Amino acid sequence: MAGSKLLVYLLRRDLRATDNPILHHLATADHGFTHLLPVYVLPPHQIEVSGFLTENQKSPYPKALSQVGRFWRCGPHRAKFTAESVWDLKDSLEDLGSGLVLRIGSFSDVVRQLIQALNDNHHSVDAVWMTEDVSSEEVDDQDAVSAVCSEKSVGFKLWRDDKYFIDDNPKELPDVFTSYRKTQEPLRERPRRSLPRPQAGSLPPLPPWTPPQDAPFQVPDTYEEFERRLLQPIDYMLANPPVLPQDAKSAHPFDGGESFAWERLRHLIRTGGMCTYQETRNGLLGKDYSTKLSGYLALGCISARSIHEELLKLEDGTDQAYARARGFDRGENEGTKAVRFELLWRDYMRLCTKKFGAQLFRVSGFKGATGQYEKKWKTADKKTAAIDQDPSPEEVGTIIDRFLEGTTGMGFIDASQRELYHTGYTSNRARQNVASFFSKHLGIDWRYGAEWYEMMLVDYDVSSNWANWQYVAGVGNDPRGDARIFNPVKQAFDYDNNGAYVRTWVPEVKYIEKLENVFQVWTTDEEELLKYGIVDDIMVTQPVKKIDFQVDRKPRGPRRPYRWRRGPGRGGRRGGGGGHSSGSGDYSDMGRHNGGPPSPESDRQFYNGEASYIQSNQHPHGGWAPGGNQAMSWRGNSNG
Repeated sequence: MAGSKLLVYLLRRDLRATDNPILHHLATADHGFTHLLPVYVLPPHQIEVSGFLTENQKSPYPKALSQVGRFWRCGPHRAKFTAESVWDLKDSLEDLGSGLVLRIGSFSDVVRQLIQALNDNHHSVDAVWMTEDVSSEEVDDQDAVSAVCSEKSVGFKLWRDDKYFIDDNPKELPDVFTSYRKTQEPLRERPRRSLPRPQAGSLPPLPPWTPPQDAPFQVPDTYEEFERRLLQPIDYMLANPPVLPQDAKSAHPFDGGESFAWERLRHLIRTGGMCTYQETRNGLLGKDYSTKLSGYLALGCISARSIHEELLKLEDGTDQAYARARGFDRGENEGTKAVRFELLWRDYMRLCTKKFGAQLFRVSGFKGATGQYEKKWKTADKKTAAIDQDPSPEEVGTIIDRFLEGTTGMGFIDASQRELYHTGYTSNRARQNVASFFSKHLGIDWRYGAEWYEMMLVDYDVSSNWANWQYVAGVGNDPRGDARIFNPVKQAFDYDNNGAYVRTWVPEVKYIEKLENVFQVWTTDEEELLKYGIVDDIMVTQPVKKIDFQVDRKPRGPRRPYRWRRGPGRGGRRGGGGGHSSGSGDYSDMGRHNGGPPSPESDRQFYNGEASYIQSNQHPHGGWAPGGNQAMSWRGNSNG
């Protein structure tokens, strides 16, 4: 079309209209483009797309499976949340007089096909823009798009990622968060202003013709069909999935999308949730103990600066919509300060990803980049396991199965794993304990856990997930490394002090009276086990890990006092490995979702001891298979 200048805007994790620098520029600047084509790409290496194949066609791309555990790269919870977020943006852009085109394929394939098809129909593409991302796969995608544009003589621009809370790209990022934090405080004064939502009619119109999706894929026109096809090939991969307890409710029953992100944010401010965040962030049950904004931040449905500015309206008393809210016109409080602290942690994780690149996904972690850390992790992969590995790869595979299914016999861990399976969410407090239990107590390659979280979490963020798993596993930027170990029994007494959380998600122990038995069911007297029909349950007969721990006096206040019982266990069902208390540290919440690191400034007591394995080939719960529910041997490429 003579005289036209068409811009293609590729969207990834910037699914919002407010505080979107590309849309703001197109709505307000003299850019010269006559048409805008926003395109959201479903990348087949990160999410399974075979559900969009036309009949009797095969995908040109391999299945979207992880490298170590062979899990789906994106599970059903996040797939649905992503679909909702994409469609919400589509509706939003249509309200602004624009729209959103959905495409399936690698970024380079999609861009090449679009440019060629538009050129063939006399609608030449003048430029392609996209927002910068820092993870190694995303950088590869950016480079591939740039190469295609260069090949086709089309302009290419990579815009700064405005998801960051504070504009910062230090040349020498400190390897310890505390050092970085001190350079950024006071946090309330640092962020620049966010960008307003474009006005209706301010964006360049869509081109008069848009090419269809290339074969062998087909993109549906309705949300319902889009969601159905996206979820169709994705199963949960467990041969023996946990049953959903009758009374269990999701702590994250939220729809995806920018409009729902703002609805959630304003709800938290109006109800006082932001002001009480510091006090409630370690909760386990309910919707409002933490912000639950992490999923929206991960997909770019809302920016950290938008959250900050909404908090300013509350603190400074400038928005009468919050006049009745706790903290109105009273300045920053401990809750809002803690929220900003967590937003900074998310920034730090992304900056670490930018600094260390592909080291984010390697078993040696960030420490491996400097040669500071060497450890042989236990694995289910026969090809990479040490000759003298104990337990054997087969036994490690069984342990991993039980870890995923939530049948380890460690109540706090099992409750979290079952909640995650059914809802796509589990609290930050639980995530920390799960990561520590898997990597420190069991000594298994932490990447199995990180990949399972990548699949299952509705709020998965590549930097937060992988850097936090590294942190907990001792291969990341925790200065205490291996010395920081959680005792999941002590943590359960501290944060589930009436057992409500474990009893909710592990109904087998719902009616057991003593908390120490709820948290480690194998310690329960045989008479009570018989009473509730669980005497032969594998969590009782073959707990994956035993921690010797005893309450020694009555409760005082909200937490149960306890003492350590050192030395060997008493034998039989109550036997267990010895241990000693060691170390300090504690973890926090919002920005630390997806594994959540310990807060560098805090001081709590943790458990340090060797794992005690139950080795048996009589595990009644079978293995799992990628793409199906048939049992199989563990396999995978450790890619260390």
